[in-house]
Order: sequence, then structure tokens, then C-alpha cells
Amino acid sequence: MLDWPTVAIRLALYLVLTVLFGLSAFSLYGLRLGEREDAIALRPWLSGSAVLGLLLSAAGLTLMASSMAGSPFWPVDEAAVAALLGGPPVGSAWKVRMMALVIAGGATLLARGRASWLATAMIAAATALATLAWNGHGAMDEGSTGWLHLGADILHLLAGGIWVGALFGLLLLMTRRAEAIDTAHLQLTHRALHGFGAVGTLVVAILVITGLINSWLLIGPANFTSLGTTLYGLLLLAKLVLFAAMLGLASLNRFRLTPAFERSIAMNDHDGALMALRVSLAVETACVIGILALVAWLGTLAPPASGM
Repeated sequence: MLDWPTVAIRLALYLVLTVLFGLSAFSLYGLRLGEREDAIALRPWLSGSAVLGLLLSAAGLTLMASSMAGSPFWPVDEAAVAALLGGPPVGSAWKVRMMALVIAGGATLLARGRASWLATAMIAAATALATLAWNGHGAMDEGSTGWLHLGADILHLLAGGIWVGALFGLLLLMTRRAEAIDTAHLQLTHRALHGFGAVGTLVVAILVITGLINSWLLIGPANFTSLGTTLYGLLLLAKLVLFAAMLGLASLNRFRLTPAFERSIAMNDHDGALMALRVSLAVETACVIGILALVAWLGTLAPPASGM
């Protein structure tokens, strides 16, 4: 039976924390000092994400405690919450996440586009995002296998965050009001698109490698041929289809649409090229949301390698 509240909280946390980390990173490698606040209103998005992350983390802990104790979500079962907080690794990871989100939120408010404060926010956001690995299957193994699994999960989360944040940042650049789009903004947008191309190659490599490691550990070699016969396997296959679609769209953007956009800026006829990029990025973002929803669902199911 699908646990909709848990899946919804997990999905929301994935979205919020990947945007917080990825957008702060995008502002550092994709934008310059004078562009970070004017181009995408960075502080409201980052500080809002940090606050929402705190609220979702509190709701997620309460939901987990009520589920484990068999009690209602409201009123809060304080004894169950205290038991969760007192027991590693879930309680420890939650405390680290909350501290990291407070630091990230404070740093974004102080940043005003400055790289030092944004780097602080990015590192804190990366820490908060990494703690989600302890809520998933990455924490189920022990010994050297456990550390390999956990490390692969963390790298997978961070690489995904870079991609999600870049998509969100690029969409913010491209959906600016028509009257505020001038030649300088178009050139800035093209530079950001081109800059993510090199970063995106590394991100894809990390996602593929860590995805293979996680699949090997979660599925097991003997279970690969029977993936289509289990709910877990079907969801994983759907995730792979969406990931392949994202790779195709990313390649289209990098090798076709971005060069066409650059030519359209030079010819002062950018409307068609800009719209094509908007549609492509919107579809890619929809694929991302679909993947994160599937990951949130998969995290509530027993993987084939567990034997359950």
C-alpha cells in the first residue's frame, strides 16, 4: 500500500533541498557578482527554500515518529519524536540538517551576491541535502559496503542537486518579464547555458557511476532479469526512462538549441529560439520532478537485494 504522506514529504524535501543547493552553486559558477540579485532575485528563493526545508524536516520527523509508534500525526507524540531524535543515524542526521539549513538561510540573507557568503550557503545546503542519504536505503548496509553505499548515495544526491538547481536557475533567467529582457540579459542567459554544459558533463558521469553502484547493491546481480516483475523494478525502470529523456533533452539544448540561441541574439531575432529553450527546459524539469517522485516512492519500498 502506497504511503502517500511519506512519499509527498520525501518528494518535497528532495525538491526544496536540491533547489537550495543547486541554485546557490549555479549562482557561483554561472553568474557574476552584479548579476546574482538582479537576474534571478536570488535571496528570496534561497532563504525561502531554507525556511521551507526546516518546516518540511519537522513535518517529516513527526510523520516518521507517528508511523513508528502507531499514533496519530496530530497531536504530536513527543515521546516517539524524542526516541527518534535520540537514536542515530536518523536523529543525528536530522539535527545536522536543521543546523545546516539555519546556516544556509542566514548566509543567503547576508550574501547580497557576494561569493563568500554564497559559498557558505552552498556548503551548508550540500550538508543538508546529504543528510537525506541516512533516510534511505544507503544507510541499510554495514561495514565497507555500507560506507560505499552511503557515499554513492550522497554523491548521487549532490550531483542531482547541481542539475536541478541549474535547471531552476536557467528557467528563472528565461521566464523574466519580456520588458526586462534586453541584449545584456540575453547574453547573460547564453553564457549561463554554455557554462552549465561543462558542469553538466561531470554531473552526468557522477550520476551514472553512482547509479550503477546503487543498483548493484540494491537489486543484486541475480535480480536484474526479473526487474519487470516487481513494483520496485517497474518504478526503477520508469526512473531510467525519464533519466534517458533528460539526457536527450540536455544534449539537444547543448548542441542544437543553445548555438541557435546564440545566433538569434546576434541577429536580434531571439523570440523563437528563446521559446524553444523554454519548452525544452520545462519538459526537462517535469522529468526531474517525475524522477524525484519515483525516488521518494522507491525509498518506501524494500529493494530486491533485501530479500523482503
